[in-house]
Amino acid sequence: MATTAWHPRPASWWERHMVPRLIGCACAQPQIMKARSRIVPQASGDVLELGCGGGINMAFFDPTKITSFSGVDPSPALLERSREAAQAIGLEADIRGGVGEALPFADASFDTVLITFTLCSVDDQAQVLSEMRRVLRPGGKALFLEHGGAPDASVQKWQRRIEPIWKRIGGGCHLTREITGAYEKAGFKIARADKGYMPKSPRPFSWIEWGEARV
Repeated sequence: MATTAWHPRPASWWERHMVPRLIGCACAQPQIMKARSRIVPQASGDVLELGCGGGINMAFFDPTKITSFSGVDPSPALLERSREAAQAIGLEADIRGGVGEALPFADASFDTVLITFTLCSVDDQAQVLSEMRRVLRPGGKALFLEHGGAPDASVQKWQRRIEPIWKRIGGGCHLTREITGAYEKAGFKIARADKGYMPKSPRPFSWIEWGEARV
């Protein structure tokens, strides 16, 4: 059964109205779109996308690999864009408002969970990863692409300095969160992982990790 106990914090005016615009701009930068193109086409079977708002990944899906598509996002302002983007590539989509900490789907419902640039801003990272495991079928895969804590001490220092202000501007977005290691701690097996700094981007914001984790 789907989890029902999670109660997200109320969104502020800034988070409701300004953060969706900032996300739409920042998350569509050329280097980020290039990174998306490496991971999104690997989604297959019954697919769930966490943080699907805006439909920014839709251009990279391979519809011939997808049996069904579902999506969850907490932003009402972005959900309709996701539905329109899915329709544009011929996907019938079940896209719902919601949060990753309490996914509105039954256990073992999906072959793939896709999550891109989303774990940085969830309220409870461990709970989201637990929910991802719950809704994945045995042998299912989580495809991830995230920015997070850099390995270099000098960059970490600036990430820690910037993060308190950045969280307020970016709707709770963290700069220092663990990425691949968080999947391992949640009980996933890392099948493949890559990482590095995005070129032409400030280093405190540009460390990304992407790959595939298996249940």
